[in-house]
Amino acid sequence: MRTVVIGGGICGLAVAHRLARAGVEVTLLEASDQLGGLGTFFPWRDRWVERFYHCVMPTDENLLPLLGELGLRDDVCWERTSMGMIVDGTHYPFNSALDLLRFTALGVVDRVRFGVISVLLRRLGKGKDLDNLRTEDWLRGLYGDKVWENLFAPLFGSKFGAAFGDVPALYLWQRLGRERNVAVRGYPAGGYKSIIDALRASIESHGGTVRTSAAVRVLRDGEVELDGETIRADRIVSTLPLPALRQVADGELAPLLPSVNLRYQGVVNALFVLRKPLSGHYWTPVLRSGTEFDGVVEMSPLTGPVDGRHLAYVMRYTGRDSSLFAEDESAIAARWTDQLRSLHPGADVEEVHVFRAPFVEPVYPVGYLASRPEVEVAGTSLLLATTAHVYPSVTSWNSSVGLANRVSETILRTAASMSPDGEPVP
Repeated sequence: MRTVVIGGGICGLAVAHRLARAGVEVTLLEASDQLGGLGTFFPWRDRWVERFYHCVMPTDENLLPLLGELGLRDDVCWERTSMGMIVDGTHYPFNSALDLLRFTALGVVDRVRFGVISVLLRRLGKGKDLDNLRTEDWLRGLYGDKVWENLFAPLFGSKFGAAFGDVPALYLWQRLGRERNVAVRGYPAGGYKSIIDALRASIESHGGTVRTSAAVRVLRDGEVELDGETIRADRIVSTLPLPALRQVADGELAPLLPSVNLRYQGVVNALFVLRKPLSGHYWTPVLRSGTEFDGVVEMSPLTGPVDGRHLAYVMRYTGRDSSLFAEDESAIAARWTDQLRSLHPGADVEEVHVFRAPFVEPVYPVGYLASRPEVEVAGTSLLLATTAHVYPSVTSWNSSVGLANRVSETILRTAASMSPDGEPVP
C-alpha cells in the first residue's frame, strides 16, 4: 500500500515515521523549503533557533513516547518555570497563594474567590457538557463578573479575537489538564530541529521519501500532481488546514471535503535577542498595558542563555487578513521594541526577528464535537489529520502526534486487511 503524506509539520512527519516503520511505502511532500511547520527554525550565528516558541510538558503522553522511539527522550532538559502577569503596566508574579493575595489588579474578595475556584475548576468541570457551554458563561458563573471582565476576557480575547467568549468551556478544561501556572517544562537539548531531523532520518532509513519545495494538487481518484509529475497513491493523508486544502484540491475532490467552516487565528511573532534577561518568568500575559503583543515568553528560564544571549518571544494572535499580519516586518520590529522597553525600561535589545503563521489556532464553536469532521473522507482515498480534528485536545505538538497515531492506525488496519495485490482479504 502506497501512501502520500501532504504537509511536513510535526503531524505529517509523525504519520510518515509511523507508516514507514511499519513497512508502508510512504512519500512525504512539503510545499516550503523546510520541514517543521510551526516548528521551523532559522540560522543564527552558528546554530539554529526556532521561529516560534515551544516546550515539552510532562503530561505529553503522545510526544514523549515518540521522542523515545527517536532516541531523544533522555535529551529533554526539564526545568521548573514560573509565570508572571503584566496588567495595566504593573508587573506581578503569578504562581503562589501569596502572589495571588498581592495581585491588586483584582479586589480582595475576587482574589480569594479566584484562588478557591481555580483549585477546584477541574473538579467542577467533571460530568458537565462543557462542549455545549460557552467559556464566558461558565467562567462568569464561577468567578463572577469582575474576574471575567478584568482578567479572563482580555486573556481569551488575545487568543481567539472577537469570538473569545463563545469558545467551548471544554477547551479551557482540557488545557488545565496539560498546564499549570508553576510547572516543569522541557526542551530538547538539540532544539526542535533535532526532532525534525530525527523524524526525517527515521522515515528515509525505513525506505520512505521526503521532498520539500513540493507544492501539490490533490485529485479525487488518489493522485497527487506536482511539477508535471503524477504520484498515484492508495491512501493520501493531508495535514493542511482545511482552507489550504480546498485551494489545492481539484474540482471533484473539493465538494467532498468537510463542510465545517472554522475560523483560524494566525500569529505575528517577534523574537528578541537580548543581552540580559527580562523578568525571569517563562510566560507573562500582557493585559491593557499599551502593547500590541499579548504576552512574553522568555526562553532563558527553560534553556539558559544561548551563545551568551537571552531569547524572548512576544506574540499577537490575529487573522491572516488583518493589517498587522500584512505589515512590514521592520515596522513591527521597531514599534514592538519601543513597546517592550515601555514594559521593561532596561531591555537591552540586540536583534529583532519577526515571523508570521496564518493557521495557528482554530476558533472552535460551541458544540463542535457534534460537527467535528471524520478523519476519512467518504468516497475518496483521502484521510485528514488537521487541527480541526484534534479538539477537544489543546492544539500542540502532543495532540498532533496523537492525531498522527490515530490516522496511522487507520491506514495500517486497512493495509492488514488487503492482499499483496491490493484486494480485500476475504
